[in-house]
Amino acid sequence: MKKNIINLLLIALLTGMLFHANAQAPYRHSVGVTLGTTQAVSYKTFPVNHFAIQLDLGTKYCYVYGSHLWSLELAPNFMYEGRLVGGLYGFAGLGGSIGYTWSRGFSYISETGLTVVSRINCKAGANGIFGFEYKFAKPFTLQFDIRPGYRCVFNGHFADHKFDWGTNLGFRYTF
Repeated sequence: MKKNIINLLLIALLTGMLFHANAQAPYRHSVGVTLGTTQAVSYKTFPVNHFAIQLDLGTKYCYVYGSHLWSLELAPNFMYEGRLVGGLYGFAGLGGSIGYTWSRGFSYISETGLTVVSRINCKAGANGIFGFEYKFAKPFTLQFDIRPGYRCVFNGHFADHKFDWGTNLGFRYTF
């Protein structure tokens, strides 16, 4: 067990040294879209050389207690990013999300008949983010990321806690 921990720490140290040796922000700001599990407008900036902040504002699909819901959310992510080779960069970090979910369905109530029922719930979550970004010679980037995490959808009557994940492809204009 001790040997596995030492090996894991050694790999993490070597990876960090690789990112540090080759790290340089590929651009200062970018704006674009994220498509996949999340459909969003995306903004990414590098306030310092290795540190990126990415904000996504958009929709995401949720499945809660047998209901299919869509959520509107703001998802900030904080990442360490470094160059791997050429225009290919790798990144890893943490993030979160906050927003609300909604669904429309039909319910039969004996006195009034068939009625439309809308449900609005709050949503909050925390996630990791890791992936790759390729900076083209032109002012564009292509990003692939995976976001495993935890989410909670809640209102006054229930709370639904689940493992949440997403895979996304982002395309941005850099400046």
